[in-house]
Order: sequence, then structure tokens, then C-alpha cells
Amino acid sequence: TALGSGIKFGYVLLSVVVVSSIMAIFVQSLCARLAIATGQDLAQACRSHYGKRTSFGLWITAEIAICATDVAEILGTAIALNLLFRLPFDVGVVLTALDVLVVLWLQSKGFRWIEAFIISLMIVVAFSLGYQIVLAAPNWSHAFEALASAPPLHANPEMLYLAMGIVGATIMPHNLYLHSAIVQTRAYGTQIAEKREALRFATIDVVIALGFALLVNASLLILAAAALHRQGAAAVALSLEDIHATLALTLMSPLAPTLFAVALLCCGLSSSFTATMAGQVVMEGFIRWRIPAWARRLSTRLVAIVPASAFLLHQGNDKAGALLVATQVVLALQLPFALVPLLSICRSRRIMGEMRVGGWHLAIVTAIVAVLLLMNGMLMYSLMTR
Repeated sequence: TALGSGIKFGYVLLSVVVVSSIMAIFVQSLCARLAIATGQDLAQACRSHYGKRTSFGLWITAEIAICATDVAEILGTAIALNLLFRLPFDVGVVLTALDVLVVLWLQSKGFRWIEAFIISLMIVVAFSLGYQIVLAAPNWSHAFEALASAPPLHANPEMLYLAMGIVGATIMPHNLYLHSAIVQTRAYGTQIAEKREALRFATIDVVIALGFALLVNASLLILAAAALHRQGAAAVALSLEDIHATLALTLMSPLAPTLFAVALLCCGLSSSFTATMAGQVVMEGFIRWRIPAWARRLSTRLVAIVPASAFLLHQGNDKAGALLVATQVVLALQLPFALVPLLSICRSRRIMGEMRVGGWHLAIVTAIVAVLLLMNGMLMYSLMTR
């Protein structure tokens, strides 16, 4: 999504990457507050405080978000395997299902091993992108100008569509459920002062993690804007294979396209891990149905493969990039179904006690939810009136 934004609009949507990351920090800190105050993750809290029909509906929307993420992970990883090893696309799709074995092995070692593995993947991504950005020599003055200006989303439906994809890919509704569960793997006391201290450290974790994610996402957009947009590639359909080939010519480095494919593979694996763990949290929290991780992974993968395969058979592999962006827009459309319950629960004194959110934090998160609802409305209107 970030690559598509850079290719089509240069640096214009860089401010959306930054703002969506700031939104994610506030929202994720709210998830940490919920977990520390109640001892429940978001899915468990929704089941406890909403009726069965409402909880069931929220569970369905969370599963849609997870399946959308899985479609993106299937496509991204399969394309990366094809670019690196020339594996046929269908073989790559099958191999992506085997990552559950790695997930199971790391889970048996403890959650810190999973954290370390994902951090290692992101370090590889950062190195790969950093090397390519040095070669691309971006126009930093244009980038900073884009940061200081608001993109005309209301006047450009395609720009709005990509901006919503960036928001969905950054905040990711199922990660709200996952983060509220992960926080509880930390040790903290039961007194209010101890809980507030735990919340402070959890917020620091969020800022560091999402700050790093911001650097990666911004780097992708800047790389595309510098290496591809100025070459007139904005008119070319978004295709990861084309981007891979163009980078070799534009950056004049045989290593650049390989690093691009490696970064794509690492992103796919990281997404796979979080989607697998989020799926377990969502299913256990909403319907109290605990199944083995491999069964959960296989069922989600089968659901995701059907629309992905049907799309590619009809449109061709060169349209995979368009489907990737569409999955992230789906995530943005699902966000309110996680954010509104999260905000509603966290502002309740009856549920949260002295840890309820208030003051400037409540005002900011409320504004974030309002902005996202407005953007979703604008997107739906633009899609229906095309």
C-alpha cells in the first residue's frame, strides 16, 4: 500500500503514514489500559459487556479482518518466494501454510521468542529498505513539504482509497485484540499505582514498536516516490513483479531487487505470525472456542485462499498488487467495529474503575474514532458513486 502510494502520488501521502502511526499509538495504548485495568483482552471484554448478538457480530468483523490480512500475507509471501527462488505461484501459496510450524515451535519456547523473531524480521526489512533509499537519493525537501501539508483526499477518490489502505495497514483492527492479550504476558501488580506503572511501560513499548513501524512504512513510500514515481511509473499498474524489475534498472544495483524481495518475504512472515496469534485471541475471547494453532491456521488459510485464487484466476497474477491494497482498505472499513467498543469500554468507570480513560487522552481517541468514521463514510460514498 505504501509502495502504491509513492508510485502514484510521490511523497503526497507521507503525512498520512505519520498521522496513522500516531493514531495507532493512542489506540494501542488504550488496549494496554483495558488489559491492565480489567485483566481481559478486548474480545473477552466485548463478550462480558455486550449481548450475545452484538458479540457475535463483532466476532465476525474481526474474523473478516484476519482473513483479509491472510489474503495479503498469502499473496505477498508467494510473490516473494517467486522473486527469490522462481517458485511457481501456486507452490508458494501452499508453502505459506507451513509457517504455522514455526509459530508452534516458537510458542513452545515462550512469547519472548516470538517477539525476538518478529523484531529480527523487521531489522532485516529496515536494512533492506535503508540500503535502497540510499541508492534512490530521495528529494528530502519534497518529502518534508509533504509532511507539512494535508493531501486533498476529498477531491481525489484514488488518493482517498490508498490513504484508507495506509490507515488499515497501520492500525489493523485484529491487532487491537492481539495487543490487549499480549500486554497480559507482562508481570504487574494489582494495586492502582502498580497498574499505572505497568501502563507507562506498556505505552513505551507501543511507542517504540510503532515508531519503528512508522520508519519502515515511511521508507517504503519514500523509496517508491524517489525510485519509481519520478521515472513515470505512476501510470503503470501496481505490480510487485514490475516494481522488483524496475528497481534493478532505476537504482542500478543488482542487489536492490533481491533486498526488496527479502523485505517482502519478511513482511509476509511477520504478518502471518500476528494474524495467527490474533485469530486465537479473537476466537477464544468471543466464543470461548479453543482449537490447536495449526487447525486455526489451516481453516483461516483455506478461507483466504478461495477469494485470492478466484481473483487471480480471473484477473491474473499481475493484479495481485491491487488485491493487496484492497485487503488493507477492508481493514480500514472494519476498524470502527473494534474501536467503538474499545472506546466505550475504556471510558466506563464501572468497568475500568480508576483506570478509566479521561481528559486529553479521551478527547484524542474520540477524535480519532470520529475522523476514521468520517473517512470510512467518504470512501463508501466514493465507491458507490464511481
